[in-house]
Amino acid sequence: MTKSRAEMMSGAELEAALRRIGETRYHSLHPFQILLQEGRLNRPQVQAWALNRYYYQANIPVKDSYILARLGTVELRREWRQRILDHDGSETERGGIEKWIALTDGVGLDRDYVMSGRGILAGTRFAVDAYVHFVRDRSLLEAIASSLTELFSPNVIGVRTKGMLAHYDFISQDTLAYFDKRPVQAKRDSDFALNYCLEHADTREKQEAVMDALRFKCQVLWAQLDALYYAYVEPALTPPDAWRPGEAESGGKAP
Repeated sequence: MTKSRAEMMSGAELEAALRRIGETRYHSLHPFQILLQEGRLNRPQVQAWALNRYYYQANIPVKDSYILARLGTVELRREWRQRILDHDGSETERGGIEKWIALTDGVGLDRDYVMSGRGILAGTRFAVDAYVHFVRDRSLLEAIASSLTELFSPNVIGVRTKGMLAHYDFISQDTLAYFDKRPVQAKRDSDFALNYCLEHADTREKQEAVMDALRFKCQVLWAQLDALYYAYVEPALTPPDAWRPGEAESGGKAP
């Protein structure tokens, strides 16, 4: 047995290491996320979250398209293509992006303003763009590994939706329709990505790259909430070009 093989983690060890990353770094632990699901944000703060999160949601099929273009078999492309359909939708079924717009409608934001990208925090934009560029520029293995945050999302979605429905009278089940199918979709997608990474991370160096990619994605999600917390919670220093409470309300014109 060579030294490099001796240093390799087993598949079970790599999976356990990846799950430990999520236990300590996933954005469900962020103070803003906790405030959101415990009902301790006001309506404008929830609006700010919905608005900024739209930019992330809208870019998911963009990053998935970069991965799709690099997959070498029909079977792999068919598997990954489903992610794009889940978010872009089809002629007969709403996708995740359209459902997220329904969420921003539900919290009282003008949809043209939301879709324009105006008012997005710079921190949100930089984090999301960094994620898209990471997927575009890194190895295919790292790009796929960066999606492994979906390992941790199904349970978090349940906590978030239950908390928001319980605590915010301006939130309804229809408002949160985006999350209805996400636990099942995330489980399907994360199972595929995890199996791919366990199979293709066949050196210790590649295993480390997979773990680093997951850490990076956790940082992307965390940084978005950092920006929201700083701009709208504490110290509530909203940048001059960012959305402000009362702007772009449904039925009115965006500023």
